[in-house]
Amino acid sequence: MSFAIHPKRDEYGRPVSLKAPSAATHPDSWHDPLHIATVVPGGAMPASLHGIAFTPWASAPVDDAGWSAVAGHDAPFDEPHFEPAPGKRVAAGVVIEEPDGRVWVVHPSNAFGGYPATFPKGTRDPDMSLRATAVREAWEESGLRVVLDGFLCDLVRSRSKTRYYLGRRVGGCPADMGWESQAVSLAPRTQLGALLVNPNDAPLVALLQTQAAGAMP
Repeated sequence: MSFAIHPKRDEYGRPVSLKAPSAATHPDSWHDPLHIATVVPGGAMPASLHGIAFTPWASAPVDDAGWSAVAGHDAPFDEPHFEPAPGKRVAAGVVIEEPDGRVWVVHPSNAFGGYPATFPKGTRDPDMSLRATAVREAWEESGLRVVLDGFLCDLVRSRSKTRYYLGRRVGGCPADMGWESQAVSLAPRTQLGALLVNPNDAPLVALLQTQAAGAMP
């Protein structure tokens, strides 16, 4: 069996072996809104997309205090009160949209948790807001720097209740993804059902596809 080693080490400094490494798509896919574009860790990327450069976020925060203070989660939009679910972790995630209608998807290393692909999300630390958690998880799992634009939904999953936001890319580079992801894709909403096959993501996929259908002329 062949293995690949992720260029980034895990939180304990250990190498991460990828049992079934993902494959990158053709460079032209990044500029075609009807196709899925995929990059692997350290892979080649266009210089920019939709006028925003792909540049690693070198000054990204390194602790909870930094994430709580960083810009990107303080936009003036309304969101409902979050009511935790009994026995579930509190988590936050973000659906990152591009101007061409595609959204960013991460592929967890070795399909961790039974997710060949999903949206960036993670457990909230006790002293961190849900919004700051979503911005942090976007960067750790996709390599992207995002700004949150609005509330999307709350979703009860197998182990968590997760608040999802809508966001947009303002920097970063998906090739700089953290060790938790073995690829990052930019996908049309109409193709999300074939990518996000874990049942926990089904309600969110349905919501996004309904929104896409409603936006069509």
